[in-house]
Amino acid sequence: MIAVLQRVSQAHVVIDGQVHGQIGAGLLLLLCAEQGDTEVQADRLLAKVLKLRIFSDAAGKMNLSVQDLDGQGTSGGLLIVSQFTLAADVSGGNRPSFTQAARPEDGRRLYDYFVAQARAAHPVVKTGVFAADMQVHLVNDGPVTIPLRIAP
Repeated sequence: MIAVLQRVSQAHVVIDGQVHGQIGAGLLLLLCAEQGDTEVQADRLLAKVLKLRIFSDAAGKMNLSVQDLDGQGTSGGLLIVSQFTLAADVSGGNRPSFTQAARPEDGRRLYDYFVAQARAAHPVVKTGVFAADMQVHLVNDGPVTIPLRIAP
């Protein structure tokens, strides 16, 4: 699975002119399932996302995870958005190929699984809509943007 994490002070997803998912401080997670991915990769990726220490502590050091924010008096949110284009291969020319992306039915199943596991493990989880045309709005805090890949 591939993810791009962005530490945000706020983020939301708009679908058909309506705000669908919205968080304050936390992580915007762009998520892509690739061919061969299973729930094992989803679980490993979620564990990494929840424990990644990229939020500042009182001394200004990146020493806190999104889960640690709960102990700081604020609930760090997760906004999870499906994005198959993270699997783009542009090595063959100027038009991206998405052959490494999971088939839509597998991608949806793994996205839904990831979201369900995130909701079971974290108090604030919002989402986009799988395969929808979405506009993602964010204020990247830092900026901090981290790509993650968990291979099968």
